[in-house]
Amino acid sequence: MRNATILSVGAYAPERVVTNAWFDKHLGEDVSTWLEQNVEIYERRWCAEDESTADLSEHAARQALERAGITAEQLDLIIISTDTPEFISPSTASVVQDRLGAKNAGTFDINTACAGFVTALDIGSKYIRSDEQYEYVLIIGAYAMSKYLNLDDKKTVTLFADGAGAVVLKAEANTDRGFLSSQLISRGEYNEWMGIYGGATRQPITEKVIANHDHQLKFVRKFPKELNPEIWSQMARTLNERLDVDSSDVDRYFITQINVNAIYETLDRLGVPRNKAETVMHKFGYTGSACIPMAFNQAWEQKKVKSGDLIYFIGSGGGLAFASAAFRL
Repeated sequence: MRNATILSVGAYAPERVVTNAWFDKHLGEDVSTWLEQNVEIYERRWCAEDESTADLSEHAARQALERAGITAEQLDLIIISTDTPEFISPSTASVVQDRLGAKNAGTFDINTACAGFVTALDIGSKYIRSDEQYEYVLIIGAYAMSKYLNLDDKKTVTLFADGAGAVVLKAEANTDRGFLSSQLISRGEYNEWMGIYGGATRQPITEKVIANHDHQLKFVRKFPKELNPEIWSQMARTLNERLDVDSSDVDRYFITQINVNAIYETLDRLGVPRNKAETVMHKFGYTGSACIPMAFNQAWEQKKVKSGDLIYFIGSGGGLAFASAAFRL
């Protein structure tokens, strides 16, 4: 039986660094203290004016391909997860395919907000497992949310940032490595609580939409703070049951980087040390569908993960959408 194994990873963040001090000055009040004490964000990266989601995706993809030791022409499929696409239509994946010269690859985008990278991993792995024509699949999570921020809305502008992460999945036969299990959960009743609500069919861009900032990211209602830790830990336990392992058997957890305390609470609920979670929000802010592959890239580069490790990816995002996936490296 064929399985999907993780061959390589890559990541990219824009060069522009935006510090907390910049927001203190821009907003005319101290926001640094709250950001550093409550979510442990100290700085983040934003795109340059002429930089966009496809640029971020291309950089991350090229690094992943180089590390994989394959050419773009060897790719059979490119899946990009983003809710800040290059265009409403066509797909961002088609743009990246052209830039990479991946002429043999099919393409499509998915949007499950910040749960998207893990959802795309799930999809890409199942393509490989179910169809022998897929040998190499490129999965990208990309986020250019700075393009959609209201600079005077301190609830959003201080948290969200830009970046991209990519992995190359490879088909491998008769192996204990690779994709093991996954789960998708949706809590659709929260679909109007946070998002970008102007610019699509329900609210096409008009002067009224722009005046109400409906074309920009909005927190409409405050989410229950226990929601993420509750569902994240539930998903981890589900994976445990399916794989017949304990939480302590998992070598590394890669969880959505919106709030470091929610990550810590999740690991506390699972009864494992907090240092088993990889965190990158400190220097990169919240990068949505890119944050989990960026965290995985950091762990990969710092040799915190190795062949044979059991790792869990657990993501969540607007919708609300949740996704988990277990891999053996």
